[in-house]
Amino acid sequence: MTIRILPAIGDPDAARAVSSLLHQLPDAEPAPTVADSAALLHALAGAAAQGAGAAAPGAGAPPAAGQPSAVEALPEVVLVHERIGPTPALELIREVALRFPAVGVVLITTDAGPALFSAAMDAGARGIVGLPLGYEELAARVQAAAQWSAGVRVHLGGNPEAAPGPAGTLVTVTGAKGGVGTTVTAVQLALAARAAGRSVALVDLDLQSGDVASYLDVQFRRSVVDLAGIQDISVRVLQDAVHDHHTGLGLLLAPEEGERGEEVDDRAARQIIGALRSRYEVVLVDCGSQMQSANAAAVELADLALLVTTPDVVAVRAAKRQVRLWDRLQIRKAEDTTTVVNRLTRSTEIQPPLVAKATGTQVARTHVPAAFKELQPCVDAGRMQDLDNRSTVKQALCALAGELGLVDAPSVRQGRGSHRARPTLTGRKRKAITPGAAPGSGGIPGQTSGAASGAGPGAGARFGARRGSAAASGGQGPFDPSGPYEEG
Repeated sequence: MTIRILPAIGDPDAARAVSSLLHQLPDAEPAPTVADSAALLHALAGAAAQGAGAAAPGAGAPPAAGQPSAVEALPEVVLVHERIGPTPALELIREVALRFPAVGVVLITTDAGPALFSAAMDAGARGIVGLPLGYEELAARVQAAAQWSAGVRVHLGGNPEAAPGPAGTLVTVTGAKGGVGTTVTAVQLALAARAAGRSVALVDLDLQSGDVASYLDVQFRRSVVDLAGIQDISVRVLQDAVHDHHTGLGLLLAPEEGERGEEVDDRAARQIIGALRSRYEVVLVDCGSQMQSANAAAVELADLALLVTTPDVVAVRAAKRQVRLWDRLQIRKAEDTTTVVNRLTRSTEIQPPLVAKATGTQVARTHVPAAFKELQPCVDAGRMQDLDNRSTVKQALCALAGELGLVDAPSVRQGRGSHRARPTLTGRKRKAITPGAAPGSGGIPGQTSGAASGAGPGAGARFGARRGSAAASGGQGPFDPSGPYEEG
């Protein structure tokens, strides 16, 4: 979001210092400095009138700031210096707040004591910046005022597409237990969202044993712990802690020393996630399988909470325990959780409907096949980003990203198409129908039609009784995708 800033500073030296710092702020669009209170009010009224001109051409008086077009044309932030004149600074702030309620006002002063702070808040200011100016403090106050302004404009009807506060989508990926594929899922979902053109941050909140750095071949001295003790995370501090990966992902890694993970509590996690959501369109958090206060806070805040499990009794029981834990701690309800079934085959006794019944959660329609041989070279090399696009695991996780809304869902192909074009859950090719067989008969060369319909032993041994009967009754034939099949 571009932040339009209008400085109102009477002191030339302070004006130059403020202008220099404002041009360093990311996504900032500072306007020329106005020198007195009259010029500030005139500039704001002119912007509102210009914005509302199309709706009310020829209107003599400035429109109300609550009109959508007028609100949209106003700057998000106004900086007021304490030595502005002729109107005193606090009186000027009060007038701006009353006439233009969608503008966030920040006071610049040498006295940042509690008395002046209280008076400024009563007048309608959204923050105070002390002199001499510092980049970190100015950036934090401007960002906070801009987020507040965006929220007010949504309620006033201006720029309805803008969301108040942090706008990024937060997705958490939690494992039912260790080794179910949590980190692979998180990394591939992040890469898929980045490939779709979205700005993505991948956060490793598996604080004691996080492996995101190992999977992406990253060595970076900063970690999430470096942000834990900071009360107000500015843009520059966040940039220093986030590693810019060559794939375009922003990585906030777990600490090398697992014991330092205790420094990240729920307050720090909420603050870090809020700062990331204000800078990235998608924030993906690998929560691991062990619940601590930090990743519990992330799951509570998440727009989408994924629970990864494998289709075996031990993992499904662990998923059920995890869901019950979240419910007891009032972190998240089971019906608000999406379970992802990993390493699924058609021969697995535990199928997704049974997982949904056991855990009480929603189960994603997209399931990830069991094909570790495709993953092993990339896992061993620590370069998960190099996974082949033809990999059935990558295709399934890209489809999952589309189902979750992280990427645009691919268009569905019309018709059944060739059986060779449809991948299997296990990643192996289905056997082709032997040339010379009658189309739709399910038979084998050299057999009679009776054998093809299940009368002889050949059809039952080759395709099974169900296949023969389906083909004989005019059904889909031996490669009907609606039912189970045997691997070649």
